[in-house]
Amino acid sequence: MSENDDKPILRYNANERSNHWIVAILFVLAGLSGLALFHPALFWLSNLFGGGPWTRILHPFIGVAMFVFFLGLVLRFWRANFITANDRLWLRRVDRVMLNQEEGVPAIGKYNAGQKLLFWTLLACMLVLLVSGVVIWRAYFSHYFDIGTIRLGALLHALAAFVLILSIIVHIYAGIWIKGSIGAMLHGWVSRAWARKHHELWYREVTGDKTPRDHGRKQG
Repeated sequence: MSENDDKPILRYNANERSNHWIVAILFVLAGLSGLALFHPALFWLSNLFGGGPWTRILHPFIGVAMFVFFLGLVLRFWRANFITANDRLWLRRVDRVMLNQEEGVPAIGKYNAGQKLLFWTLLACMLVLLVSGVVIWRAYFSHYFDIGTIRLGALLHALAAFVLILSIIVHIYAGIWIKGSIGAMLHGWVSRAWARKHHELWYREVTGDKTPRDHGRKQG
């Protein structure tokens, strides 16, 4: 065993982790303020923001800030989120992944196919939320659009928010389910065993270790 065998691997640097958690906080704030404005039964959430008027004022600014910081994550990670042939095979064998069965599951890079699909879903939702949010932003932009466009914008805004919230729930669940994932975003480091098990191609790339974890496993 070499002296590097127990040395952890840096998965996320401080800037990447800070960017992620800023987006997470802004998402919670945008979600709560948006729900307060979405239905009268949830209007009590506006008390968290100083009442109805302040909630209506703050929500769009929080949303814009969330998009800007999320764009920072996109610029950092988009190259690692392209779908590859191994990813398509991984998706076809996701049932084995869920059962923690490695046989026949291809090696993957920094992100698996599920994470990549989530990445592009989040980006699509953020773009729809931004554009539709501008259309229905009464204080500054809505007077430029007719009532039909505003109504369509409101509908698309609600649908995109719904998909985004569901996607984030899946993201959180996956982070808890795969032990070590949350720690990677808290302190940045992962063990070599974790990296080799869950992201073998990325492990080989950052360590230079070209030896497959399982010589009998198909690589796709």
